[in-house]
Amino acid sequence: MANHASAVKRARQNEKRRARNQAQKSSVRTLVKKVRVALSAKDPKAAEAALPGAVKALAQGVTKGLFHKNNAARRISRLVTQVKSLQK
Repeated sequence: MANHASAVKRARQNEKRRARNQAQKSSVRTLVKKVRVALSAKDPKAAEAALPGAVKALAQGVTKGLFHKNNAARRISRLVTQVKSLQK
């Protein structure tokens, strides 16, 4: 346990940030999962409808420091590729 007032405050801040990051990552995972479910169901319209939300969430995750920019770019690229391959 923290012994100094500043350490106690830092522990409080870290807990709040952890909870916020956890919630944001969870919502991103949910949006990506919607795209993946549509892909596995071979439903191009649903996949294309869900894709912009997932891309936006991943891009915002980068600006908020949830993901490294290359990590998000890789995920977006793979999702877009899979959606486009379904449309052929």
